[in-house]
Amino acid sequence: MTHSAAESPHHLTFPLVDSHAHLDAPDFDGDREAVIARAQQAGLRYLLLVADLARAESLRTIADLTDRHDGLYWAAGIDPHQATSAQEEHFRSLAKLAEHPKFVAVGEIGLDYYYDYPRDTQKHVLIRQLELARELKLPIIIHCRDAWADVRAMIKSHWTSTGLGGILHCFTGAREDAFDLMDSGFLVSFAGNLTFKKAESLRAAAREIPLDRLLTETDCPYLAPVPYRGKRNEPTYVREVTRQLADVHHLGEEEMGWHAVANFERFFHLRR
Repeated sequence: MTHSAAESPHHLTFPLVDSHAHLDAPDFDGDREAVIARAQQAGLRYLLLVADLARAESLRTIADLTDRHDGLYWAAGIDPHQATSAQEEHFRSLAKLAEHPKFVAVGEIGLDYYYDYPRDTQKHVLIRQLELARELKLPIIIHCRDAWADVRAMIKSHWTSTGLGGILHCFTGAREDAFDLMDSGFLVSFAGNLTFKKAESLRAAAREIPLDRLLTETDCPYLAPVPYRGKRNEPTYVREVTRQLADVHHLGEEEMGWHAVANFERFFHLRR
């Protein structure tokens, strides 16, 4: 992949995309604008902010940030941790949110069997949001933890036929999980846990993912990558994820950065 000098300014180490961040979190209340400025100065081209559909304050904060900053886009959904608090009014609000010019996806949504959240409720809320995303003609952002068999089955039954695809956020599954869902139009996004010492199996899976299906994310303020483990995560640190992906694919960091940026642009039909 080649780029002109104008596309690749010398002051950037390499281009970056953070496809999943929670800048509405209280962790950023004191320096939200500075966090965005740091990331953009470090080479961030795109930042996808994920709002909590059930919290009006989260929606206001994220909409305001995307209104005021170039390269910032947003999504909203009810994740499996919040499924028991989902109400019909939350679902109805999605149609209004989708009118925002920088609202690009429904999510994060999905299943999480690691914690003891009611599974039937999670499935009901997931299906409801898949139906809404279908109506709105928007892709989805999937959260899945220890529930890959059910997620794969539900995507095949309720989503694949839309052709809209989605993003497997903070991917932690096996190679077969990724490839099965890539057949349904999904990109595979890796977060800071890819850099953890004990994540060899995850790095092995990442090595198998084609370059045109890879994305990078932070999931900040959570999952800070090495060497920032134990600290608040922020979008700037997505460069560590990009470096790790570059390493497993035997690429230069800048080339990996360009692949992730191009994949994000292509998937969301963006041009800057």
